[in-house]
Amino acid sequence: RAYFSRYQVKFRRRREGRTDYRQRKRLCTQDKNKYQSPKYRLIVRFTNTQVICQIAYSMIDGDRIMAQATSRELERYGLEVGLKNYAAAYCTGLLVARRLLQKLGLDDVYEGNTEVDGEVVSTEYNKKKYYVEEVDEDRRPFRALLDVGCKPTTTGCRIFGAMKGAADGGLDIPHSNKRFPGYDRDAKEYDADMHRERIFGGHVGEYMEYLDEEDNQKYQEHFASYIENDVEADGLEELYEGVHEKIREDPSPGDKKDYSPDKSFKRKAKLTLDERKARVQAKKDAKNAELEEDDEE
Repeated sequence: RAYFSRYQVKFRRRREGRTDYRQRKRLCTQDKNKYQSPKYRLIVRFTNTQVICQIAYSMIDGDRIMAQATSRELERYGLEVGLKNYAAAYCTGLLVARRLLQKLGLDDVYEGNTEVDGEVVSTEYNKKKYYVEEVDEDRRPFRALLDVGCKPTTTGCRIFGAMKGAADGGLDIPHSNKRFPGYDRDAKEYDADMHRERIFGGHVGEYMEYLDEEDNQKYQEHFASYIENDVEADGLEELYEGVHEKIREDPSPGDKKDYSPDKSFKRKAKLTLDERKARVQAKKDAKNAELEEDDEE
């Protein structure tokens, strides 16, 4: 009894399994000699249908979002199917990075890695390591830390696809190649070509060709949206290259669509106590009349 009277529940988002507060504290806490300079985070989340990427920083009353991009927006750039695979995650990370740098006026200074090769790009400047190709003397690159939430950080995880896209987009995100597809932990070797293949949807193309040969019916069901949009396995790389180019040309957010809710539906008015009693009595009378008819027969 004494134990339960002193029991303190965990934070609500911890109870719901939404926030890892140990991780969040380390991502948000800033050195005191940096005063109130915020720590920026690249937040990557996956839903059942899309990828969401945000650049945010925390305040005492909540987080502030500086830029956001979702893979739903990739339809503007020509990608209408496969909106949550590794290649789509890369495109979304690239989009949020270019959008933020455009907002801050850094898009011309830090263009990022235009030739996608899967390698980790880094340089040293004033005894400090930056994850960009070149550091401008007047304006430093925008540094953000990867926030994975409660997802397990396994090798080849799609989260790192979004991070690679943001890093290639010109953001300074500390990382290594140890969690990218193509890294062999036993041999401690990294195959950048394998990672590049993932970025351009090579693994999806291989599976499409395999299913088409082995089980055409399953291929028709599984890739129905690809077939409908005339997306073929051998055209995926060209498709993603075009998406990357269009994102770099215009990363600004699209126009908001006017939303008008459907007001035709109206909820039925709640019955009063007298009406509920009358309804019950009517049912009783109907049942009694039915029983009387059966007895007479």
